[in-house]
Amino acid sequence: MSNLPLITPPPAAEPHARFWPPGVPRHIDVPDESLWQAFEARALATPQAVALDFLGRHSTWAELHDTALRLGAALQRLGVRPGDRVLLFTQNSPVFIVAFHALLRVGAVVVPLNPMNKADELGHPIADAQAAVAIASADIAPELAHAADAAAGGSALRHLVVFDWADALPDDAPEVAARWPAAWRDWLLMPRALPEARAVAVHRWRDLLDAEPAPGVVTVRGADLALLSYTSGTTGAAKGCMHSHATLLHNVMAAGPWLDMRAGDAVLVVVPMFHITGLVMGLLAAIRHGCRIVLLPRWDRGQAALAIAAHRVTHWPNIPTMVIDLLAAPELASFDLASLRYIGGGGAPMPDAVAAQLKQRFGLDYVEGYGLTETAAPTHTNPRHAPRRHCLGIPYIGTRARVIDPDTLQDLPAGEVGEIVVCGPQVFQGYWNQPEATTQAFVELGDGRYFRTGDLGRVDADGYFYLADRLKRMINASGFKVWPAEVEAHLHQHPAVQEACVIAVRDPYRGESVKAVIVPHASHRSTVTEQDVIVWAREHMAAYKYPRCVEFVEALPRSASGKVLWRLVQAEQDARPAPARAGAPP
Repeated sequence: MSNLPLITPPPAAEPHARFWPPGVPRHIDVPDESLWQAFEARALATPQAVALDFLGRHSTWAELHDTALRLGAALQRLGVRPGDRVLLFTQNSPVFIVAFHALLRVGAVVVPLNPMNKADELGHPIADAQAAVAIASADIAPELAHAADAAAGGSALRHLVVFDWADALPDDAPEVAARWPAAWRDWLLMPRALPEARAVAVHRWRDLLDAEPAPGVVTVRGADLALLSYTSGTTGAAKGCMHSHATLLHNVMAAGPWLDMRAGDAVLVVVPMFHITGLVMGLLAAIRHGCRIVLLPRWDRGQAALAIAAHRVTHWPNIPTMVIDLLAAPELASFDLASLRYIGGGGAPMPDAVAAQLKQRFGLDYVEGYGLTETAAPTHTNPRHAPRRHCLGIPYIGTRARVIDPDTLQDLPAGEVGEIVVCGPQVFQGYWNQPEATTQAFVELGDGRYFRTGDLGRVDADGYFYLADRLKRMINASGFKVWPAEVEAHLHQHPAVQEACVIAVRDPYRGESVKAVIVPHASHRSTVTEQDVIVWAREHMAAYKYPRCVEFVEALPRSASGKVLWRLVQAEQDARPAPARAGAPP
């Protein structure tokens, strides 16, 4: 039994209670234990069962467990002690899974880093976390070494453990690689030397695993720190979100009944595991509920479709941009998604037109959810039996949520847009070394301490929540408020629009006007014009809302977790000279 206070389940009078999934509990008792225990229990119960498929290499639970023990012992020899922060710097790989659990076994705190970051960007988390040890793949390990060497006044980093992708690939990788994308072959099969570094000792992964698996005994409780996950930094300097074993374990356990995860199911993990969604709703949920992990190193629509069909994948947590890309494939008619029982995720709104196509072509409802790094992924998700489109869903197991006026902190009635605040056992402990930011992130509302998400949304009369936009992502066009996410959702219904990012453009007449930066479908690039989209939008949206300016681009900038970096698109627009009269009346 948990020593954590239970969150009071929603009373029957709450509107969303009548949409609660049948058979799903209203709250969960979180055991006072380490996340390591589920991993070890799986290895003891089904040691020879296949736990992981990575590009054709099959690993059993016993093999993963043995490797994690060996690594744990090696890390202790390098001086890692309970509470120490250790950096994990790699794309999705079996090493990530092994290293993550080895660190939990010795009581350390995992600090997963964005594998797209360069040396200049890595200096902050290295210094902030004060990590002495890092584990990295050989292709990007030099960035960590350079960051440590360049640190002013010296870096806390002392040891860098490097693995080669060959350590994770099947023995016949050169032969099976013919089925991989060309870019993957160049990336995964290239042999690399260990990075040179002045400030850190560099260790080869294989050498550390030669010793016997005998890590010392470490006692870890549910309240102990397990994860220090840095936010994307799109709103300023990245902050480390502190998650205990218990805060992570709640959503890991809740995924089972909510998503109907059963022993023997297969979960496609292609969302980056350094990101909270891939980690919690992909990796850790699969382990807890006895599912086989089908792992891809990064997104490729063809490889994802092949993996789903070959391994009869039942659950695919993702982000909408992956589904948008999948459905845009010329070979879509040949894809077999029949084994899927759950496909869903969050991070961006799912366009209605894309969701409708998914339903029509494959009979699948896209189950949208909502959560943040600070909340260990979901605080809201749609019931699988009653999902709604373009909707965050209802408060998750054990979670309370409200919509408040961000200035007065007063509750708002159904239908009015305000800030979404949440209270639940999955909410993080606070920001690492930032007590003031932690204080500002919470508000006391009488029945509990609520986390301020910074997202604007509304709740309808049935208790379903909808996202309006980020708190400060709003366009003021002649006094009318325009929510970019709403405009983007409309634009996705245009047959030529594959993706859209809506931003503000300075306007001497209206103050601000709406601009759409669009990635057109390949089939329409030679025929559609910017004016075509504007004319169509004028017919489908209110006069103050439709884009007065459209720009076509090859791609939109994204974070490593797949979110469109709208602030970067906005900043690039702001740097341009203001148009003379962009928003003249229609």
